[in-house]
Amino acid sequence: MSDLKDKIVNVKDKIVGEVKEAVGKATGNEELELRGKLQSTKADFNEKVAEIKEDVVEEINNFLDDDTKA
Repeated sequence: MSDLKDKIVNVKDKIVGEVKEAVGKATGNEELELRGKLQSTKADFNEKVAEIKEDVVEEINNFLDDDTKA
């Protein structure tokens, strides 16, 4: 269940970050624009980390499954 929560948080951060960035650009507020970019980038980074973790777990499970068949 934690994975679903993490995905929801990442999507929220991505959307909020993009909105902050757009509002910052529209208002000329460079700090808000930067904060938005950082929040969006953080969401992208966390998503990639989650994908890598899933891949590692899958590879370990495949290895263990193959090992028990031998």
